[in-house]
Amino acid sequence: MRHRVHGRKLGRTSPHRRALLRNLCTSLFEYERVTTTIQKAKEVRPIAERLITLGKKETLHARRQAAGFLLKAPVVKKLFDNIAARFADRPGGYTRIFKLGPRSGDGAELAIIELITEESQSEDKPKQSSTKTKSKPSKEDTKTKPPKVSKDKPKQSSTKTKSKPSKEKTKTKSPKVTEGKERSSSKKT
Repeated sequence: MRHRVHGRKLGRTSPHRRALLRNLCTSLFEYERVTTTIQKAKEVRPIAERLITLGKKETLHARRQAAGFLLKAPVVKKLFDNIAARFADRPGGYTRIFKLGPRSGDGAELAIIELITEESQSEDKPKQSSTKTKSKPSKEDTKTKPPKVSKDKPKQSSTKTKSKPSKEKTKTKSPKVTEGKERSSSKKT
């Protein structure tokens, strides 16, 4: 049973794992996008989001806590001045993870973890409001039926579709076919 077991060890000792996560977090805030394995990205996500929440507090104590975890002073400044200000009205979910596929060397599954940009924030808001205002479409609306064509009216051919050969052409071909059958039957007798 896995009771009270959380997190991944990532094949490292505790200090090595902590150093790895500190480096990844620092790089994420510095470049706003990092390519790593899926497992590492999933481990960095909650730490990064906690640090952004610290940045939104804008207190000296919060700044010192972030500086105790991040490795570069300019990154701490960027976190509190730029990144936290960008997410001031957002309650959470500051990062996203994209899966890339296997790495060519060892086959490890790669992913990109990145901070959400302003463009994607504006795209998220209309999606949420549109789902609340719209009602679910009925089954009739989702299934589109092709238009019924009556057999009496000839189809109007467009430039993209091929027109069917007329009945006169098919009549001229049929005697040739029957003549060939008569010849083959005459050879048998």
